[in-house]
Amino acid sequence: MQFLSFSVLGASTALALLLPLADSPAPVRPALPVQGAQPDPQVIAQFGLLDNTKLQAYIDQKGMQMGRVSDRPADVKGFTVVDSPVINAFATPDGHVYFTRGILAYFNDEAQFSGVLGHEIGHITARHGQKQQTRSTIAGIGLILGSVIAPRVMQSVGGVVQQGVGLGLLKYGRDAENEADVLGVKYSSKIGYDPAHMADFFLTLSRTEQQSGAAGVPTFLSTHPNSADRYQRVKKLAVTAEQQAGRQLAINRDQYLRLIEGLPYGDNPREGYVENSVFYHPDLKFQFPIPQGWQSQNSPSQFQMAEPNGKAVQILLPAGNKGLDETAQALAQQLKLQNAQAQKTTINSFPAVVIQGDQVGQDQSGQQGITASTLTYLIQDGQTIYALVGLCGPGTLGTYGSTFQRTAQGFRRLTDAAKINRQPERIRIRTAKAGQTLASALAANGIPSKRYEELAILNGMKTTDKMTSGQLFKVVGK
Repeated sequence: MQFLSFSVLGASTALALLLPLADSPAPVRPALPVQGAQPDPQVIAQFGLLDNTKLQAYIDQKGMQMGRVSDRPADVKGFTVVDSPVINAFATPDGHVYFTRGILAYFNDEAQFSGVLGHEIGHITARHGQKQQTRSTIAGIGLILGSVIAPRVMQSVGGVVQQGVGLGLLKYGRDAENEADVLGVKYSSKIGYDPAHMADFFLTLSRTEQQSGAAGVPTFLSTHPNSADRYQRVKKLAVTAEQQAGRQLAINRDQYLRLIEGLPYGDNPREGYVENSVFYHPDLKFQFPIPQGWQSQNSPSQFQMAEPNGKAVQILLPAGNKGLDETAQALAQQLKLQNAQAQKTTINSFPAVVIQGDQVGQDQSGQQGITASTLTYLIQDGQTIYALVGLCGPGTLGTYGSTFQRTAQGFRRLTDAAKINRQPERIRIRTAKAGQTLASALAANGIPSKRYEELAILNGMKTTDKMTSGQLFKVVGK
């Protein structure tokens, strides 16, 4: 959570984006406007931009080169690297391709990157996104709310949050995925890369999903469904493409690995991190507890906590700098609170306001009534106001109110230097010695044995694989 996207907005505006009123029917999202090379602001609000001019220039160059040889060059608009550890790449219906830094960390050569780039451009040129969009099957991404909030609270919170920051990340069917694979092979081989390595990368993706289990945030294979025969099919397509090319196509392993040296790996603690059921924000210097057993999800614009059975949610987001009284009034109006009660208080030396009320709107049957109970804390830190918005099903505040209260009352200044100075891990490129296995090479670089399998997947290898003298491989470190 960088709090870059909404920190200058008043509470009314910020909450309008993130918590639209429950009685507003979910609209059919119109086609995104063509934005040229500019990324969608909603994508950037969700993920943030990666500050790496070298990688961005590389992706611009390869993307434009591939766009020119595609079937619809005019449809391919731009390329952006976003600052997310999630392993994903996606194309929005406006013709923009996004790579997360998470997926870039897992590529092991330029050919793998090129294959996935071609696959995403294939979705654009085959206009899969536009076809999905007209069927109103937009999927919200990056939010645990859509999958864990119970229907009544979901209407009040999860569904509208998805509408607010749904990014047009679409889950394609098998036919669309097959077509994008065919086009990915075609386009990557056209610019000189071996498309067989795209198939190899699908194996890496499968291993990451098996290792992580069910995750809160959609990854590549959950938004681009895998099929049992996908690997073999892409391998066969690649053989044909290489025969047609009449030459050996490039892999460029070392060039790619040198390119990602220093790339942040995993969560970036500078934007906030969870440890032992506490959320810490080193740059903004605050901390607060997470309810025991609740799921949490961090993004550049908000931090979400959800009860595991989907019956309540608490969200931290910036609420501007217009003063507590004005912000409280705006929030109560924005959430359409009935019988709202506000009370001034102090939380660990921070001025604060507590707002309790019932949110009114249309329920799932279309009847007017109470759609959620709310308990919100506005906490002022200097000129900045944070909103801890708690919502639960109608009449259940007696069950969840004390949980919302404990979280808010635990909001305090972060002073622990060890927590404040936490730095992200980064990809480091090392050189193997003759006769080393990957496991022995990792051991020689100080990697603990419990992380060998994680690093083997990151390298697209097995821990027992023998390495040659001078072979480059990845480790992670501060």
